[in-house]
Amino acid sequence: MTKENMINENMLSDNLNQTSQIEETSDQPIIYILDTNILLHEPFAFLSFKEHDVVVPMTVLEELDSIKDRRKDVSRDARVAIRALEDTLRDASPEQVLTGVKLPQNDDQHPSGCLAIINDYALEKTAHTLSFNENDNRIINAALHIQEKTPNKKIVLVTKDINMRLKAKGAGLAHVEDYRTDQLIDDIQFLTKGYHQFEGDFWQHINAVDSETEGRNTTHYIAKETIPFTYINEYLLDEGDNFAGKVTGWDDDKVSILDLGRDRLLAKSAWGINAKNIYQGMAMDALLDPTIDLVILTGPAGSGKTLLALATALEQVIERGLYDKIIVTRSTPEIAESIGFLPGTEEEKMAPWLAAITDSLEVLHQQDESMHGSLNYIMDKANIQFKSVNFMRGRSIQNALVLLDECQNLTAAQLKTIITRCGEGTKLVCSGNLAQIDSNYLTAVTSGLTYIVERFKNFPGSATVNLNGVVRSRLASFAEENL
Repeated sequence: MTKENMINENMLSDNLNQTSQIEETSDQPIIYILDTNILLHEPFAFLSFKEHDVVVPMTVLEELDSIKDRRKDVSRDARVAIRALEDTLRDASPEQVLTGVKLPQNDDQHPSGCLAIINDYALEKTAHTLSFNENDNRIINAALHIQEKTPNKKIVLVTKDINMRLKAKGAGLAHVEDYRTDQLIDDIQFLTKGYHQFEGDFWQHINAVDSETEGRNTTHYIAKETIPFTYINEYLLDEGDNFAGKVTGWDDDKVSILDLGRDRLLAKSAWGINAKNIYQGMAMDALLDPTIDLVILTGPAGSGKTLLALATALEQVIERGLYDKIIVTRSTPEIAESIGFLPGTEEEKMAPWLAAITDSLEVLHQQDESMHGSLNYIMDKANIQFKSVNFMRGRSIQNALVLLDECQNLTAAQLKTIITRCGEGTKLVCSGNLAQIDSNYLTAVTSGLTYIVERFKNFPGSATVNLNGVVRSRLASFAEENL
């Protein structure tokens, strides 16, 4: 069978021209060729390219098939991607699959492109193609073939594999991109820290203010243009060490700021732990606030994320009785996703991956006469449960405080799965360090942690705090700054 039969170039011209006549939003029609890791990263990614056409090489389908039966979390994404492709192409004939099947439209105003499958195994080897011995090369060759046959179209290979992007460029492919639909910022430096620090004294920037006091709480109302880019529950500081407040709301004209005071923030304590700096004070304020359902803690190793989360959790469960239990979970490295090889119950299997939690428990009770006895008593009293993040699907968690550690290694879809498990009366604390990402498919800007920081920054029930400063030890502080 010739390559002309395997991919009908009419798909690459007629269908795209038809789409462009409906609504052409770019100067040049685009055909996107997807790599396997795109569909593993987001199984429905082929629906994200609006009016443009999408091509899935046969090699991608074979890689998905080989992955779907592995005993890893990624196998689920492979199965979901296969089912999604099958649902789209179910009623199409073989000829239609080759020429392109119209993708479902999101709305009447925005037309959709077509989805086609190309048999990259049947393409003829030329002097300009790479060796067919590797799967990546076959996908690149398919993109080169389409680029050669349709010079009037912009052909884009989409992959999260950096080395594959380099190979494709070296082979002569004009356009190679990362998948950025779930990337909300271009650089991690633009990620909101959860607080804004003013130069000098805060009140020097304010021309007029209305204040009202209720009990110990004072709320200031200032002109919105004074701090136009603020977010709900964002903390406000100044360099003069005089003012600390939190944005509680706004309208077209004014912003309401709850005056917290630096001294009050620095005096925050829970379960014997006191704030060591203003950043920990802000974090403890958010963690102890019963009106906040989601607290996101970011920052370097040793900044106190896990210790503060655990101390405030014990305070709220045992002392205040706000929650019935503490559920501790975290992402596990891919090599350890199958915890069945470890002995014991689920909690015992998870213990090696949650050593940071047990270390923090020991710190909180190191002065006790019998630390081991105290730990057992506290774990029973607070009903602390260690759970695997892989088994969170399908659950409905009620009246619990959930600690999700190391979530920089989770994708946006995985974090959505966990967040949607939280029912009434449940508080979720997500913590992570974007400088310590272990996943092969994630970067600091595409991490699920970055995604939820940006998505939830205007949600009234959430707060974000970047813990700036290492307090673990002077050794850890020096290493963080110099290594």
